[in-house]
Amino acid sequence: MGGENRARIIYALRERPSNINQLAGKLSLQYKAVQHHIEVLKKNSLIVSSGEHYGMTYILSQWFEAHFEIFDEICARVGFRQGERDQKSKTR
Repeated sequence: MGGENRARIIYALRERPSNINQLAGKLSLQYKAVQHHIEVLKKNSLIVSSGEHYGMTYILSQWFEAHFEIFDEICARVGFRQGERDQKSKTR
């Protein structure tokens, strides 16, 4: 559960390091939902943070960046395309 939203967060962070509030706005998700997904990604060492409290910014871990093509390939195999859902939510 939550895999598609986590993938959207990952792609967004790859484009630009962001805090939870920025991600929630960009992806049209609730703050608490993004916060939950961020914790899951951090727990699995896919992202790292810098800063404190609300200004905490997240980026992809060096390991994940080095292996990003595998993630990208998996997303393609399951039919998830970066930005596709974001485009749909903007046209509604």
